[in-house]
Amino acid sequence: MRAQEITFLKLVQGEKQFQVPLYQRTYSWERPQLQQLWDDVSELVEEHTGGRAPAAHFLGSVVLAPGHIQAGGVQRWLVVDGQQRLTTLMLAFTALRDHYKTTGAERAADRVHRQILVNEFHEELDHYRLLPTQADREGYTACVESSPKAGGAGNIGTAYRFFLGALAQGADEHGADWVVAVETVLKDLLSIVEITAQDGDNVYRIFESINNTGVGLSQSDLLRNYVFSLLPKRGERVYRELWLPMQQELGPKNLELLVWLDLVVRGHGKAKQSEIYREQQKRLDGLKNDEEALQREIQLLAERGKRLRRILNPELESSGALRNALERLGAWGGQTHYPLALHLLDLVEAERATAEEAAEALGYVESYLVRRMICQVPTNNLNRIFMDAPRELETDRSPAEAVRRLLSGPRRKWPSDEDLRAAIRTKPFYWSGRSTQRFHVLRRLEESHAASEPVDFEKAALTIEHVLPQRPPQAWFDLLAEETEDGQSPKELHDLLVHTLGNLTLSGENSKLSNHPFERKQQLLDASALRMNQEIAAAEGWGKAEILARADRLAERAIGLWPSPLGAVKTVGDEWPGWADLRAALVAMPSGTWTTYGDIGELIGLHAIGVGNHLATKPGVVGAYRVLNSDGRVSPGFRWLDDERTETPQEILEQEGVPFDEAGRAHRPCRLTAPELATLLGRDISADSQHDPLPDPENAVAAERFRSQLEENQSPILKAHVQAAMYFWQQQGGHFEYGRSEETSCFPMLDTGTASQPHLLWPLAIYPVSGTAEVVFQYLKDRSPFDDTEVRRELLRRLNEIDGIELSEAKLDLRPSFPLQVFADHPEEIRAVLEWFIHTAALELAQRA
Repeated sequence: MRAQEITFLKLVQGEKQFQVPLYQRTYSWERPQLQQLWDDVSELVEEHTGGRAPAAHFLGSVVLAPGHIQAGGVQRWLVVDGQQRLTTLMLAFTALRDHYKTTGAERAADRVHRQILVNEFHEELDHYRLLPTQADREGYTACVESSPKAGGAGNIGTAYRFFLGALAQGADEHGADWVVAVETVLKDLLSIVEITAQDGDNVYRIFESINNTGVGLSQSDLLRNYVFSLLPKRGERVYRELWLPMQQELGPKNLELLVWLDLVVRGHGKAKQSEIYREQQKRLDGLKNDEEALQREIQLLAERGKRLRRILNPELESSGALRNALERLGAWGGQTHYPLALHLLDLVEAERATAEEAAEALGYVESYLVRRMICQVPTNNLNRIFMDAPRELETDRSPAEAVRRLLSGPRRKWPSDEDLRAAIRTKPFYWSGRSTQRFHVLRRLEESHAASEPVDFEKAALTIEHVLPQRPPQAWFDLLAEETEDGQSPKELHDLLVHTLGNLTLSGENSKLSNHPFERKQQLLDASALRMNQEIAAAEGWGKAEILARADRLAERAIGLWPSPLGAVKTVGDEWPGWADLRAALVAMPSGTWTTYGDIGELIGLHAIGVGNHLATKPGVVGAYRVLNSDGRVSPGFRWLDDERTETPQEILEQEGVPFDEAGRAHRPCRLTAPELATLLGRDISADSQHDPLPDPENAVAAERFRSQLEENQSPILKAHVQAAMYFWQQQGGHFEYGRSEETSCFPMLDTGTASQPHLLWPLAIYPVSGTAEVVFQYLKDRSPFDDTEVRRELLRRLNEIDGIELSEAKLDLRPSFPLQVFADHPEEIRAVLEWFIHTAALELAQRA
């Protein structure tokens, strides 16, 4: 085999085609992998536009084997390995080309199309420079051809939309020259090792050997082997006294984390965890012949390892103030703060800072993270900020002051008090951050009351409760109707208020609170030990005025808990952050979907009229034609800001596959609601369909609650048919688990794994109060065999064959629902789908065995 390191442009140029063999899995990169690649590209762009000459970024290898060449045809190469990165980059170029088109840069768009994406003088399948597997082919070619179906459901469409949104956001922030720099980086600064097999080689054998190579050495294993190869005299003692205790205390995973953090804290802010060995080897090469110096390096690493353990286990920290600060950041979750936290502990150890100063500095870190989460500032650059922090901190002032100044700097986007007050009143907090982070914020707000007998949060089984219910009965809407304005409906007002912080609290009585009238909730909240619940219970009613008044009180508490940046009158940016969310949501929408002004308003915390006014006056918003009135009609006031466009939004949506009725109303199953838009943006939407297992005793209580809610809210006939379907599922070897929320839910579970490694699958979440069944494509897509788009598509097809079920294919990555009544109207068909689901899962299990 022959290997050479080349740029992506040189790899793909020429009359050639890269064909992904059928034995390869389908395209599987999702948002985390896409974001990592984009972060690397953005870093190179920043260096390039800053006048520096960035080194090429090594992307990995691509293993190719020569394919069959027809007379006059293109040179075919089978992609034995590397199809994920190759497909990803091709999709990035399709998005770049289409971005150029939307900005009027037609020559640049044509250049990208001819140079990268197609074989210009060939037709049919030979026309495409890349030919994915058949399952991915339709979605990919739709993107290359700029078809109305481009950017549909599935990982191909998701990647295309991701890059389209990233380019639009970058162009807004940095201008057109930045986009040109992106093209340069993608073409010339991504390094790939091209490994080419020879004619006659067994291609499938090569594929097997690459993908079945056993357990490889970790980066820390490689470093250990290298270091001790340089210690022929001292190695045994150094290993016994220093390395082995460190390895045993931290464990393999955290040892690798330590070796990476050691690089970052030393000022190598761009070090990647996949390149630890190479970077540390470069650093230690100068000590090859000095065993004493190498021993000192390992001693320093071991000492730093002890400090890392205090970050991982704050109870090991002796200073009370520092322990509390570390515990709060530990409860927040993630590793973003680790580089700065470790650097601060280094300063304390070196007596260059006190524990109290380090604790104050970490308090600013917590404030920075919490305020950004509440204000829904994108997290894209957080890792970079904290990885660069040890190198960028000013050394001529206290660590606390230095951290505050650093995080208050330009483009750090630390929200001001003004930003925080506005976000708490309007932003859907329930869709901010992760569930553990939302809980942390509410817990800290409760603890700020400094009650004489505080709640023990470690023992209390508390969850987040909506005071105004998520699915309220009519009586709640009647009360809200008295507070609507500007033609707003009670439902629209409800959607704007229900997920804001002012309407949320903590409770251990969610199942009892449920959707009851406020008077009943008052009684339960008044009996709560939580001061925030007693305050809610003291209100005379619960509507818009009370929710906003509570939001203002919580905002003042939040300002007291989490300090503001320096220059606190300065807001997050010149533009209201909600508009960035609006643009991101429209770009994230799959082809063949639409939404409403109200849905967008609910997502960003704004009245539907404000959304309409913005779209009517802001040119260049990608996907603005997807936003329709609440009944699915195009707004009578819709106008293209580009005078050259003549087609109507209805015509474009119809080309994408959205049907319209005679009255001009878009097909309701193709509509994306605000929660679905939030899901597409990667928000952590708390929903029972995610399946958070309850302990056995609680699961039994929840099962009884499910039966009770089914009986109370549905007809006896429907109840009987739902129970019959559940009995059928149980007879096939399945079991049931139930949800925690106000309205409970039932999951028909199937375990195709082992006792030590369960592999849980569930096709539906059944909601007894709302009378709906939710098809959980969003979670199935991460679980085999349903991680294959074609298998999920087959499930959708079988369900859609049943009268009363109409699920849009554009929602293959979401959680579309259908009426529970179908269980009663078509029981045999429902059982047939459940049986197919079980058979498909069992077949995959047999293949694994």
